[in-house]
Amino acid sequence: MPLVTIVALCYNHARFLAVALDSIRAQTYAELEVILVDDASTDGSPVLLRRYAAENPGWQLHLLPENVGNCRAFNVALRLAKGDFIIDFATDDVLLPERVARQVAAFAAAGPRCGMVYSDAELIDEAGRFVRPHFRRDAQGRLHPRPASGQVFADVLARYFISTPTMLMRRATLLALGGYDETLAYEDFDFWVRASRDWEFHFLDALTTQKRLHPQSMSRKGYRPHDPYLRSTIRVCHKALALCRTPTERAALAVRVRWELRLAVRHRNLPEARDLYQLLRELRAVRPLDWVLGKLAGG
Repeated sequence: MPLVTIVALCYNHARFLAVALDSIRAQTYAELEVILVDDASTDGSPVLLRRYAAENPGWQLHLLPENVGNCRAFNVALRLAKGDFIIDFATDDVLLPERVARQVAAFAAAGPRCGMVYSDAELIDEAGRFVRPHFRRDAQGRLHPRPASGQVFADVLARYFISTPTMLMRRATLLALGGYDETLAYEDFDFWVRASRDWEFHFLDALTTQKRLHPQSMSRKGYRPHDPYLRSTIRVCHKALALCRTPTERAALAVRVRWELRLAVRHRNLPEARDLYQLLRELRAVRPLDWVLGKLAGG
């Protein structure tokens, strides 16, 4: 049975932390390495983390002296990890008990070119109440459309569809990329773009994770004025342009850039909107509405 490393990243998650860490202990899969990393929390998280580390002697605990952000904090653990597969686990989320076992089996079925397995998730509120599944389904429970599997580079360029907390990543894939890009404010889009260029992604049609929705979660912080996440998105789009090999892939990237341009203008992120408009020009994909938005942004 391959070893799986769970990198549990905490920043001010004290009110959710016990449930998250108990969900690690509840896994039915036995071959686990657990690395706890606290990114200089200012609430009671370090106290709880010390208690769980003491109760579980095999778990490693790293209390960072200053806040370095998710990408650098994860890379601290990646350099120590020994697992064949890795979960980037934010400790405001919850792992369902069969999560690791089912995803390891999916990796075995997918083959050696698979760099990542992802799945469906339950979205829950701050109190742990069910909100909805990540993927929409019809009355018969069927997915429309079915999430992409295999060679998904163009798919990840064009749209968001992967539930980040559900990812089980091959460590060899992460190492080939040099880990997360520490210059970025968030990690998932960059990982999807760079990893899917040379590795397959596979979808497991199962609920494996509960993703918590709350005001301080990363997914709720985008598109504010001077948004660092948008600036990172633009940088990843430039990386993606350099990786595109076909007109189809360039067209997929244009779909993403056009969407980001509209949101940037709507939320008055005008310098970023100008950059996005310029990127559409480089892609030779400017449409009439794009031209209007570019002018509104001062481009």
